[in-house]
Amino acid sequence: MEERTYQRTHPWITFKADLALIPYTFWMQLGEVQALCDRLCQVPLAPGTSKALHRIYLAKGVAATTAIEGNTLSEEEVRRYIDRTLQLPPSKEYLGREVENILTGLNLILKRIEQPDRDAELTAALITDFNRIVLADLELEEGVVPGELRTHSVGVGTYRGAPAEDCLYLLDRLCSWLPGIQAPQPDNRIAFAVLRAILAHLYIAWIHPFGNGNGRTARLVELLILLKSGIPSPAAHLLSNHYNLTRTQYYRELDRASKSGGDIVPFLSYAVQGLLDGLREQMTYVTAQQVTVSWEHYVHEEFRGSGKTTVRQRDLVLELSRHPEGVASHELRGLSVTLALHYEGKTTKTLSRDLNELKARSLIRRVGPKWVARKEIILAFLPAQAREKGLDATGGAPAGVGRREGLNPIQAAK
Repeated sequence: MEERTYQRTHPWITFKADLALIPYTFWMQLGEVQALCDRLCQVPLAPGTSKALHRIYLAKGVAATTAIEGNTLSEEEVRRYIDRTLQLPPSKEYLGREVENILTGLNLILKRIEQPDRDAELTAALITDFNRIVLADLELEEGVVPGELRTHSVGVGTYRGAPAEDCLYLLDRLCSWLPGIQAPQPDNRIAFAVLRAILAHLYIAWIHPFGNGNGRTARLVELLILLKSGIPSPAAHLLSNHYNLTRTQYYRELDRASKSGGDIVPFLSYAVQGLLDGLREQMTYVTAQQVTVSWEHYVHEEFRGSGKTTVRQRDLVLELSRHPEGVASHELRGLSVTLALHYEGKTTKTLSRDLNELKARSLIRRVGPKWVARKEIILAFLPAQAREKGLDATGGAPAGVGRREGLNPIQAAK
């Protein structure tokens, strides 16, 4: 077989990935990524919370995808643009156009995945479609045509893309190679999709098949692979966000991967660590939302009556719950209109009695001069280290906190 030009100029483009050479630490991280994605798919959230989470990370992902290429809109401005509440001056309209193009590409991906009769397989034609979308209606350099492979040499910094005459061949090779990197068991499909997505991104950066928009095109390809695997939408944007937040290291790792002769492990490790960090952050947010819902349900169960005292004490606990840093006694009346109305005309003795009653019921505690809601009592299985903070081995709280006096944990569960 006749040697192609890229084999002499870019010998690191081999379409080989010896998974046996990847260290066990990487597989452990990828396993945690899989587990967190599975958990996110199954976690119950209020529709409003779920919608907010999608909006937050959609804006993060879109902002990151365009920011790496020089777009100066902030994440908040991108969010407002998505909501159609941002009016850009004529001099900045092109920034909005770049954001709009990424949204168009994302909608194309979702349409292909959601409609069974549409082909969601990665092909060279689809990759060129993505490039056409990300560059649509933008002012471009001479010789750059959206959606058309370049016919000249291009590069980023000192790096030069693969020879123009080999670009179509290399894209076809990439699209036929990636599907072979499959999980040995179906349960690991997300983990291996992450692996394929990062490799696709890396190879498109190496090939650099277009005159402009290669990075944005690579990130849309990454999104296609991730969303097709079933990864939750908010999680699918985390890689782009990671690349943007660590932009200097992103370019350093890309450069190292080619100069090392095609050693993909450092770039894979860098990308997966960032994805894992983002997923942990998302899970912290989701868990906090679930704790809040469970806590509010528990408080309502504790105060089932409709008497004035019952309602007042319930609202006092719930309002304190919204201030995890705690609130001093003299500030409680002004926390909300609801509390102001409850305590209008009441003496400080009424407030003191309510606080002491809530403390006796283990719903609040005093930390220095402040009162804090004891939301932690609904956490069933805390790690052993939590005992150092006043929690025991019976299921979370010390005697009298979150348990009825005189009952052991087994009796309380009956």
